[in-house]
Amino acid sequence: MAGLRPKYISFDCYGTLINFEMAPAAERVYGGERVGAELMPAFKASFSAYRLDEVLGAWKPYRDVVEGALRRTCAKHGVEYRDSDVERIYAEVPTWNPHPDVVEPLKRVAAEYPLVILSNSMVDLIPHSVARLEAPFHAVYTADEAQAYKPRMQAFEYMLDRLGAAPEDMLHVSSSFRYDQMTAHDMGIRKKAFVNRGHEPLNAYYEVHEIPSIAGLPGLVGL
Repeated sequence: MAGLRPKYISFDCYGTLINFEMAPAAERVYGGERVGAELMPAFKASFSAYRLDEVLGAWKPYRDVVEGALRRTCAKHGVEYRDSDVERIYAEVPTWNPHPDVVEPLKRVAAEYPLVILSNSMVDLIPHSVARLEAPFHAVYTADEAQAYKPRMQAFEYMLDRLGAAPEDMLHVSSSFRYDQMTAHDMGIRKKAFVNRGHEPLNAYYEVHEIPSIAGLPGLVGL
């Protein structure tokens, strides 16, 4: 498994590097009288599913993605929607921290390889998260700039075009098949690392190198 030698290592940011707390944020906003404990797992699952559906169409700001997903989730479960709910949840994004296994291995890999972020984020949000990662990045690309969210190919095409890179130059690292690994496979990116954080099952069809955390990345690239 060791010894991959890519030209660039690209990463999904939220969920893979930064602890993606959208579901806990929703629980903080809706928990209690509005959404009881029995309904909350289904409510959070719907919120996750609708966010994916919201990014599959024409690009729109991520705040609008969150709003659309919340409106649809509330409608599905008979919960009152409030505009203030979106503001409270969206305001949390810049405060999220890296997973505990991220910072030191990332610094180690950054000393040998150019690191790239490809994130479903906005240009005004991503700097807060990148700063918390503490490692130097060669480039950071957002859906805001690409005018497309992952899993759409346009997001990956934007990254490759800006880097002047081919799919074979990349090692793409993500904890999500639905947002990243499936599209990376279809784009011809053969070097892929799946960080198994437990929120999606391993799918061997997509030919990924499974690692339990970013701590496994240095060994994967021969460090």
